[in-house]
Order: sequence, then structure tokens, then C-alpha cells
Amino acid sequence: MRKLFIILTSLLFALTACNAMGGGDGTETDNFGEPPANAITIHIIYAPESDDYMQQIIPAFNEAYRNGTNPVTGQSLANGERPIFVTGETGSSGVIMQGIVRAVTNPTSPNAVTPTIFQPSVSHWLALANFQSGRDLFDLNDSPATANAPVVISIWESRLEAIRNTTGRQEVGWADLLDVLNSPNGWGDYGIEGRQTVYYGHTDPFVSSTALSTLIAEFYASAREDGFTGRRLTLDVVQDADVVQGVRNIEELIRHYSRRTTEFRNYIAQGPDYLDFVALEENDLIAINRGLTDFGTPPERLVALYPSEGTFWHEHPFGIPNAPWVSDEQRQAARVFADYVVMPEQQQIIMEYGFRPVNPSVELGFPFEEQYGVTRQGPTTVLDVPEPAVIDAIQDSWSFVKKQADIMLVIDTSGSMEEDGKLDQAIEAALAFIDSTEPTNRVGLATFDDVFRVLVDLDVLESNRSELIEELEDLDAGGRTTLYNSIVETVDIMQDLTDQNRIRAVVLLSDGEDTCDTDFGSCESLGDAVQEIESTVSDRNPVIVVPVGYGNITSELERVLDDIAGASNTIWVPGNPDNIQELLELISSFF
Repeated sequence: MRKLFIILTSLLFALTACNAMGGGDGTETDNFGEPPANAITIHIIYAPESDDYMQQIIPAFNEAYRNGTNPVTGQSLANGERPIFVTGETGSSGVIMQGIVRAVTNPTSPNAVTPTIFQPSVSHWLALANFQSGRDLFDLNDSPATANAPVVISIWESRLEAIRNTTGRQEVGWADLLDVLNSPNGWGDYGIEGRQTVYYGHTDPFVSSTALSTLIAEFYASAREDGFTGRRLTLDVVQDADVVQGVRNIEELIRHYSRRTTEFRNYIAQGPDYLDFVALEENDLIAINRGLTDFGTPPERLVALYPSEGTFWHEHPFGIPNAPWVSDEQRQAARVFADYVVMPEQQQIIMEYGFRPVNPSVELGFPFEEQYGVTRQGPTTVLDVPEPAVIDAIQDSWSFVKKQADIMLVIDTSGSMEEDGKLDQAIEAALAFIDSTEPTNRVGLATFDDVFRVLVDLDVLESNRSELIEELEDLDAGGRTTLYNSIVETVDIMQDLTDQNRIRAVVLLSDGEDTCDTDFGSCESLGDAVQEIESTVSDRNPVIVVPVGYGNITSELERVLDDIAGASNTIWVPGNPDNIQELLELISSFF
């Protein structure tokens, strides 16, 4: 599968530095010790943000049983009382929900998952699992909350104060953020110097709980603007053309998308130059302000904007599937573990990671302090959770309301790509990318060796898919690598696009080493390529470059990839033939 060096444009909100791909879709930990004899073993898959505290809670629970003590009662095990042993792993809520549904509707599916406990970030996923499986897979009245976190708009303090000072109102919502976007001079009309355009990001609502709750909240905000006065969204409201258009308008704020919140925690920590605001759980905002990301303490404080239109609480419920793989003994053991998690001692640990305790006997304390950008009160308006059929319809609307993208595939066809089958791998990767990209996006194809050439002009993928495939299958390798020239020319093409309401992206597949020769014409430098990318930073939709480097990543090539990615405030990701599908999913999530 190919060497993939991608240059994406216009995004990343997520990411959640994607933790470069780690921990989110089934990363198991072996930190739970050995089970005691005759133990009842249960397995929990929990949301990635729960991992830090679960790494403390699960081993302590297991150790108590290993020592012959019931950790809930504190008493020695009674005669005949079997110990309980918990294993666990992280999993993105939407991905695991689909895996559980597959396990009951198509048990032989390789993507089926069968946990004893499913702890998503929010109970939306449990309701969706019931709806999509056509059965009461989870008892929503018997899925106890374990940790509370509202979804907030994490916005830089300077931006929020600029809005408040301009409007004269303390309460700010989606409508105010749209006003900034639509203001003739953007942030300039609000007293902010420098970049005037508005940059916003959020994650994939088929994967991320934060994104799903945010999308539902956007529908609420749009419906209210359209005159809706009911307490709970209904199917006819979310399918109303004016409401859908209102959500599209909000999505126009997007700089780029991302698959998971993990990536965005890292990216937004770079400061206001990268994004103005991003939808996060409150605990993520606290972590950023505490400097608990790859970028350390941010250059200014992020603050929690609890939207005036309302938001959702994420309660991190313990859902026990009503499924054949869960025995009665395991079900009871899962309830014991749930009781343990909500005990004051465990709730104190959970609170230290930025979650509000669900046990009312635990007083709210550190880190819920003003210095970390939150209020003790939290949101004043909480939205009603719609019926599962409505949530499903909102999720299905994603391809219609999300911001569309213009994507130029740029493939290195130089002689070095012939080595180790790299060009074949790049072609395979490009074909897989085309197969996974939404048909409403516009896609083009260019190649470079000694020269840069456009083979297929940007067009709606539905129209030019066959032409793209035909050209890809005919590619041959030969010549030098004019990498920097190709970056400059591709960015020029993207800047010349007249539609300003689309993400602008370049996906570059290459082994990444520039070997341009002035005997064949002028040669751009790395500095020229970086400058060209940075020249778009103030555009409403800047061209963003995310490199994925394959092959032998030398220290010099790593520096080049760092510089190219840094010009777009993104990161580069190493790739190999074995993880191409994960990379493609990551890349596609940006659009």
C-alpha cells in the first residue's frame, strides 16, 4: 500500500492530533494485572477521555478482589462470593456503537465488538444503538452516569471579550459567532488586529460524541432562529429546508474537520492563530489550560462559552448490553463495578481530570477554577435530548450540512517512487481515497517529476471519478522530484478557486525528498513552499498542508515535513503499507 505524503488543505480541528492515530478505536491496556482464581471477568470499552482515570480505577478495583476484599463494601469476600476482574480498552464512541450493533445484527462481521460494559461519552450512542439494531440493546434507565462534562465552545478569551464588548451582552451564542463571520471586516470590526477571518472546527459526528452533540445543538440553534419554540426537536423540524440551511451557515465557520477530539486538543493549544474556537467537552478545555497537551500551556487562556441557545451534558454512562455475550453473572458484576466508580473516592479521582462528579456527596473543587477557563455554575440552558429517530436523522444529514471540500490529489511520479513499489502503493492509496471521499466533494489530480502537470481538473467526484481512476492506473515513474515547485503550483491553483465557501485541500503522495535540478528550469526552495502556504493563512478558507511521509524518514526529511506542516499549523504523520486504511480514514475526516 503506498508511501503517502499528504498535503491537505484547510483543516484539522481535530484532531486531536489524532494522537497520530493512537488510542481511540480499540487500544487495550495490559495494566490490569492477573485475574484471581475463579474470577468473573468483565470487559469495558470506554471513551478515550476516560483513559487517564480508568488506568487508576480499574487496577485498584482488581487489586481489592485479589486481596479478598469487596471494594464496594470494604468487607472480606463472603463464602461463595466470586471475585470480579475488569479488563478495559478505549474506543471512539461512534465506532464502538457501530461495532456493538454489528455484533447483534451480523455476528460474523470482523468489526463486531462485544463488551460487557460500553461507556460512551454520552447516552446518545446508547439510544442510537437501540434504534439502529431494532431492539432494546441498552436499558437507558439502567445505564448509570459516571462522570459529567458539558459540551462547550472553547474560545480564546480575547475573542470572547471582543464579542461581549462589541455587542454589550455577556451571554453569547451561535448567532453572535455567525455575526463575526458575516461582518464586513470579520474580527477587525470587533477590535481584533491581525487575521480577520473566523476559524472554527469540530470532529466527525459518526465517531465523536462532542461532534454529535454539537451538530444537534446547531440544529437547535438554527430551529430557534427559524421560530421553533418547542422543547425537543422533532423529525419535521430537522428536515425543514430553512433549518438545514441554518446549520449549513454555521458550518461555514469551519476551517477544517477532524476525526476525534484528541487531535483538536493538541491543535487548538497552539493559540488563536490556528483556530478561534472549537467544540470540546469541558474537561478537554481544562486540560488545555493546564498545559496537558503536546504543545504545553497555550499562549492565552481558553474560556468555556456555554452557548446561550443551550448545550448538552455528557454523562459517560455505563451501558450493559442486553446481548448473548453478557451472562447474568457478568451483568451483576458490571453493576458492582459501576457502584464502585461512583463512590466518593473514585469520583474524586475523576474530578481531578476535569469531570464534574455525579455523586452529590462530592463537593466540586479543583480544577474547576476561573484560571482554567470554566465556571462552577456551568451551562444555564441544557437542551432536551431528541428521540433516537431524530438523532439518527441529524447524523444522516451530515453529508448535506457539512462544509464541502475542493481536494487536489498530487502524486510524486519521480524515479525514486519506483523503488520498493512506492508508486504502486501511492496509486492504491489514491484509489482508496477516491473510494472513501464523499461524492459531493470536488477532486482533481496532478503529478510531478521533472515538471508539474494537472491530469484531471477539479470537478465534482460524481462527474470525474472514472477519469481519475483511468489516469491513476496509467501512471509511470521516472525523472526528478520537484516537490517544492509542485507545492507552490498547487497552492496557486487552490488560491485561484472562486468559491470561497469550501475547504481547500491538497493531498500529496510522495516519498518526500526534493531533487529539483536548475538545468531543467527554476527550482523553488523549501522556504518558497512554506511562504506560499502561509500566504493563504488570512483567507476565509486557507490552504492547509498535512504531510504524511512514507519510506525512510531521515532527520533532514523530518525537518522538511515539520516545516511544511508547520506552515499550516498541522502535523505530519508517518505512514506505512500496513496502516493505510487508518490514514485514509484520518485524511477523509478532514473533509
